[in-house]
Amino acid sequence: MVLLYAILIGVMFGAAVYLLLRRSIVKLVFGLVLLSQATNLFIFTIGGYEKNNPPLVEKGQLVPTAPYVDPLPQALILTAIVISFGVLAFTMVLMHRAHESIGTDDLHQMRDTDK
Repeated sequence: MVLLYAILIGVMFGAAVYLLLRRSIVKLVFGLVLLSQATNLFIFTIGGYEKNNPPLVEKGQLVPTAPYVDPLPQALILTAIVISFGVLAFTMVLMHRAHESIGTDDLHQMRDTDK
């Protein structure tokens, strides 16, 4: 299962880099989204997982029974999802405003308007 996740993460990173190198700003935004999701999946995979054993401390014990899932990577992923949603919303508003004022989504044509 870890090998499948590794292949999926590699494909997602490759597709994200491909989209980031395109001229269209819409493809750039999709590349950012795909890159953030690939990073979240990477963190989740590194954190590991055990089926049917949550990291809960039962009544009368001081520590959870082993083996259990480390909750820190999952908390980091939840935080990263919220942050990436905020960045995506800001990027989409910025992209919309740039398209309204310039009239194109081509990054090379946007660069020509700086002169």
